[in-house]
Amino acid sequence: MAVARPAQLTIRNIITAFSEYLSGKAVDSPRLSADLLAMHVLAISRLDLITEPHRQVSEAHWQAIADLVERRGNGEPVAYLLGSREFYGRDFAVSPATLIPRPETEHIVEEVVRRFSSKGRFIFADLGTGTGCIATTIAAELPDAMGIAVDLSADALAVATANARTHGVADRLLFLNGDFTSTLFRHTSLDCIATNPPYVSEAEYAELSHEVRDYEPRTALVPGETGLEHAALLIRNAQDWLRPDGIFIMEMGYTQAGPNLSCFGDAQGIWHGEKIIRDLAGLDRMVFAIRSRN
Repeated sequence: MAVARPAQLTIRNIITAFSEYLSGKAVDSPRLSADLLAMHVLAISRLDLITEPHRQVSEAHWQAIADLVERRGNGEPVAYLLGSREFYGRDFAVSPATLIPRPETEHIVEEVVRRFSSKGRFIFADLGTGTGCIATTIAAELPDAMGIAVDLSADALAVATANARTHGVADRLLFLNGDFTSTLFRHTSLDCIATNPPYVSEAEYAELSHEVRDYEPRTALVPGETGLEHAALLIRNAQDWLRPDGIFIMEMGYTQAGPNLSCFGDAQGIWHGEKIIRDLAGLDRMVFAIRSRN
């Protein structure tokens, strides 16, 4: 079913038509979706939506927005339709080759900035970089940071590289097409590992919304049956890659705190300061540890 065309193409009328259309579909935030898609095509701000409701919209603009709204009605995420998503106050290009950055992941950046803001030059790795939002943001926030961003997807790395250039930090980041579960780095060569690896179990994946299952890359979400497969390998590798006092911070599923903490406990004397960091919803979201001096 196509979007019903209003008799008069004003901003208020088209937003109403698009919101009503999306409200009849199984999509999140229908009004917000309509607003964002209209703002994108019309190149206007949210303030314009509010203060100029009677502004006329051309037939061409109506059709362009309607095409995007119908795709949204089929479940395609707004970020892919717009081609970008905000992360830590910056816009990042996204594509179907990358996950859409989530606000929870900003906690990784916050912790790294807090730990390294007064330490001078350091080398970090972002494993499973996707859009490069973690690596680029750390480099943008900390001018002394030098990073290596790893992803198995060449298409994702192309997006990440473009984002680093957009934000002026490409000269301090190396983008590496590789498997972060293999041996990538020299012994004690890193000061920090900041990673948002795949951590969704097969059972959890089956319960995700079709917006995620049908559009976002499965390989960036699911590492295996339990969702813990990559985490255990990363913690083991980090023991070798991190320098003494280096930090490890990893996003995880909110039910995975116990299994991930046990991985540090299994390595007697290698780690200290293990803790779980919660997100703004109060859910366990990050696991953190410091490489001991032993």
